[in-house]
Amino acid sequence: MSEPILEKFGFDTVFDGGGNVTHAAPRPKRYFSAEEVEGIRARAFAEGEQKALADVTAIHARAQAQALSEIARSAEKGLGGLAQVAQAHREGSAALALACARAIAGEVMDMFPRAAIQNALESLAREIESEPRLLVAVAPGQSEGLQEILSETAAAAGFAGKILVRDDAGLSGAAFTLDFGDGSASYDPVAAGQRIWDALKAALAAEGLHAEPLVPDGKG
Repeated sequence: MSEPILEKFGFDTVFDGGGNVTHAAPRPKRYFSAEEVEGIRARAFAEGEQKALADVTAIHARAQAQALSEIARSAEKGLGGLAQVAQAHREGSAALALACARAIAGEVMDMFPRAAIQNALESLAREIESEPRLLVAVAPGQSEGLQEILSETAAAAGFAGKILVRDDAGLSGAAFTLDFGDGSASYDPVAAGQRIWDALKAALAAEGLHAEPLVPDGKG
């Protein structure tokens, strides 16, 4: 344990050998004139006013920063909600457009029920040209008169094999299946529409992750 440092006693007034004062510490002033008192009061008031102004400025700055922070958080939440609304609007618009397309396609299929299967047969001309026969399955009620139509289409496409048409209870509407031995092709407008909708939803979901920002500068 270290010993405390001792300081020598200092005298306020120092005398020389002749009794004369060689050093005297200044004594605090105990009496002030009216002018001095007024000056001291004015200085104290000015210092207090400056400190109060500095405190008010600091409080105002903190309040302003807090308010801006709250506004930023609220804006961020608002933009997040707006992004969800925009995404829902995109999906709703896409669903409406697809529903309209399905309705139009359904009307066209009703007007030209054999067009899809004829186009499929023409597209498969190269694949079936060497096959001895083609088996065609359609929904019940759709086979009447179809064999003659397909025979004409096949002959025009260069297919000389035999075409057999039958009803399939597992099919409905304009759905059909073409079986040519080495391969087959099928079409179901309902399943095709569902695949399109699934692909569209996947594309919209991906776009939602990389959609254009809701503010011009891309912030937020």
